[in-house]
Amino acid sequence: MTSVVTESSASLQGKAPFPAHSVRSSRLVAMLVAAAFGVLACGDPPLPEEHYFVAPDAPAPQPEAQCLDRNPLRNAYFGDLHVHTAASSDAWMFGVRLDANDAYRYAFGESVHLYPNDEQDRPTREVRIDRPLDFAAVTDHAEFLAEGKLCIDPNAPGYDGEFCQTFRKGEARAPQLIAQIMSPVTWRDDEVCGEDNMRCAAASKEMWQRNIDAAEEWNDRSDACERTTFVAYEYSSFRMGSNLHRNVIFKNEVVPRQPISYLDAHREWELWDLLDRGCRESGRGCDVLAIPHNSNISNGRMFEVGYPGASSKEDQAARATLRIEMEPIIEIFQHKGDSECRNGLPGVLDSVDELCDFERFENMAFERIAGDEEVGECYEGPFADNLPRMGPTCVSKLSYVRNALTEGLAEEERIGVNPFKFGISASTDTHNALAGGVEERSFPGHLGKGDETASQRTSYDGAIPGNANNNPGGLIGVWAEENDRAAIFDAMKRKEVFGTSGPRIVPRFFGGFDLPEDLCASGGGVARADAAGVAMGGDLPATSASTAAPRFLAYALADAGTETYPGNPLQRLQIIKGWIDDEGERREQVYDVAGDANNGASVDTATCETSGPGFDQLCAVWSDPDFDARRRAVYYMRAVENPSCRYTAWQCIGLSGDDRPADCDDPKRKNVIHERAWTSPIWYTPAS
Repeated sequence: MTSVVTESSASLQGKAPFPAHSVRSSRLVAMLVAAAFGVLACGDPPLPEEHYFVAPDAPAPQPEAQCLDRNPLRNAYFGDLHVHTAASSDAWMFGVRLDANDAYRYAFGESVHLYPNDEQDRPTREVRIDRPLDFAAVTDHAEFLAEGKLCIDPNAPGYDGEFCQTFRKGEARAPQLIAQIMSPVTWRDDEVCGEDNMRCAAASKEMWQRNIDAAEEWNDRSDACERTTFVAYEYSSFRMGSNLHRNVIFKNEVVPRQPISYLDAHREWELWDLLDRGCRESGRGCDVLAIPHNSNISNGRMFEVGYPGASSKEDQAARATLRIEMEPIIEIFQHKGDSECRNGLPGVLDSVDELCDFERFENMAFERIAGDEEVGECYEGPFADNLPRMGPTCVSKLSYVRNALTEGLAEEERIGVNPFKFGISASTDTHNALAGGVEERSFPGHLGKGDETASQRTSYDGAIPGNANNNPGGLIGVWAEENDRAAIFDAMKRKEVFGTSGPRIVPRFFGGFDLPEDLCASGGGVARADAAGVAMGGDLPATSASTAAPRFLAYALADAGTETYPGNPLQRLQIIKGWIDDEGERREQVYDVAGDANNGASVDTATCETSGPGFDQLCAVWSDPDFDARRRAVYYMRAVENPSCRYTAWQCIGLSGDDRPADCDDPKRKNVIHERAWTSPIWYTPAS
């Protein structure tokens, strides 16, 4: 069927209009009908389910040696579980030619080369990570994994067709591809994939096997346990213009025969169900989890409290249960911004927090959409789930992790299950294959030719794909007995994980009703807290209404950095609490529990030289002064560094003349940041 260009300038309820898309006209009509009336429309028939299942004769997982550094009290390991290579269409379009092996090579300390490319399309700029990671996963987009292979092969059917020509040009990330991951009607291009899609199925399997082979080659199975890799991919739903992406991480090498894309399952519960039946129930040792990311650009849909197709409380509880089993952790931070919190959100009391004004990537989209107008709240009335929102276009508390944690308490009270009982992680989302490349001073960009120069990276010009609204991204930390797949995966499942905005801050967070008050003052504090309480990701025991408030051990060690790139001291530790009051209002409170927010530390953005006191480590045993044993509550810890230069300030220092963007000298631009770490929460549920 031939593709045509169709343009619509219609606007729905003040939301952004559809952009011009190169799509099949009949399917665009079906998409608009489905969007307007909530009607399910049929796209291309999906492949048989067995394509997404583990093969029934798959061998058992290979055994792993016990690591020499095994520690029953657990070690902190740092990694990156959100990494794109040339196998991702949006990386290839920006000139990236590094593959999964290159990503692991960089992650574990070897050098690689970036754009600009030479006459043979080989990258020429050499880069190396400041410190090797402990673990990593390549998460190329499942969407167009096959088309990306076929459209650059001159011998493949469809190479000269419109779809492949659009793909190879890569302009604006190829609007036709965006249309396909936005529409509620899914299809593939017949010229490329064949009418039965089997050509793309075969190509997808081949690309998937390359991912598996690279992970296997770089995974260290010896007792040295120097590096760990995971087989993984990204499921990239942009349904109705809202970011609903997930990274899918497998525990070992026993994995389904090919990844699941939005073109195969266009609702998240369909993804969970296929992963559950195709992997976890396979009987072959397969296990899997999914990590949602960038809720900040989801228009409130990432954490919306809705269960389309599940009308009874029992059915809703079943879906919520499956969700939290499949998605035990979320990604709070990456190069497209911070998803922790936002000030001034409707429906949340006590929500002013100066540290929520951090890496607000979504503001760029709001400015483009609203201009001088005020951005409104997300519409939540009839057909809200099917309104196009090229986004983000609206403000919702359900776009942010902190509010979702509290909303989950209310949902647990309603249906008996908390669908948002998740741990907290972070990663990069690099599209340069630079797993863990987060050092602010030396940040080489994340998007090939989209930010190859410091001038591009320090400009806020929206026409530059890798502009200064982006940031280097973060890291995931885990507390695991050893650095191997099983231990790290199990840590993620039990939510004993944390995220950082880049620095390797090491936080620990314990809670309990019997934690000793002298844990910071005496030796063996971690062992004692571990024995008497629960670690991050855990549940406080239910109590009677007369029980005294729980105590929490909040501890963090500053990132010492390296000789070339020294770390920055800590400034303070905070505990953030969420709860629902007697009137049903969502409440939150930030408590400073250690350090000093007014310690006088500062940074000179002209030189990026820091001054003032700080802390190499901070520790506190804190008791909630507002504890109400009748009310559900959730607590997490935030460790905050002294102020430092944002990467834009560092890189503006070396620019002059025509290479220096005006934004380098604009006082309105934020060049000072407080780097930070977030722990997974601890939950309290009353006995009744």
